[in-house]
Amino acid sequence: MYPEICSIGPFTIYSYGLMLVMGFVVSSFLAAQQAKRQGMSPDVIFNLAFLAFICGVIGARIFYVINNFSYYLNKPAEIVMLQRGGLAWFGGLIFGTLAAVVYIKRKKLSVYKILDLIVPFVALAQSIGRVGCLLNGCCYGRHAEFGIYFPVHDAILIPTQVYSSLLLIFIYIILRIFQDRPHKDGQIFYAYLFLYAIKRFFIEFFRADSPVFFFGKTLFQVICVVFFIISVFSLIRISKEKK
Repeated sequence: MYPEICSIGPFTIYSYGLMLVMGFVVSSFLAAQQAKRQGMSPDVIFNLAFLAFICGVIGARIFYVINNFSYYLNKPAEIVMLQRGGLAWFGGLIFGTLAAVVYIKRKKLSVYKILDLIVPFVALAQSIGRVGCLLNGCCYGRHAEFGIYFPVHDAILIPTQVYSSLLLIFIYIILRIFQDRPHKDGQIFYAYLFLYAIKRFFIEFFRADSPVFFFGKTLFQVICVVFFIISVFSLIRISKEKK
């Protein structure tokens, strides 16, 4: 599509990286505003978002490289070429969440309360990031008679990036509505895992860049099942706890 937005001298602005940064900036700002409404320090949220973003990108890249190890074994120099895409969200989620939890604990704040605050905006950031995937041509779908023509693949493909982006906006709206209503700590975070696992599991059926891993399912579908089970049991446990 449009992997490169423009060039300024020796510097090139890539659509994938631009959308990642836009997602981070917009979501961090909105999360900080939400923190202010809840009586929390916006600076804590900004610092947390920056740390989680950096660690999330590193984790997402590591996970992607491992999942495509044979390719990067022959082209190791491309491991650091993020402008070409290649981030696995589950790696980013795991690394980003771990970094966030460590930071929150060091600040002696409630882990679930903070995660509940920021996770709707994580979904929003993902939605914006998927636009970068569309422009870059990565995370592409299967061949289809009716779809979008991707010059980089010279084919008409299912626009899975568009579907993912729209579904993530839907998840963001649901979580924001839930966020402004009475709830127990941790419910919004696990609701996100629940909804995202369902979304990603079914989107994988239409993607063409994920090889079969186990019983006809991709690695990401297997991970989705794990996250789905964890989220369901966690939501049930939290709902049974006394407030």
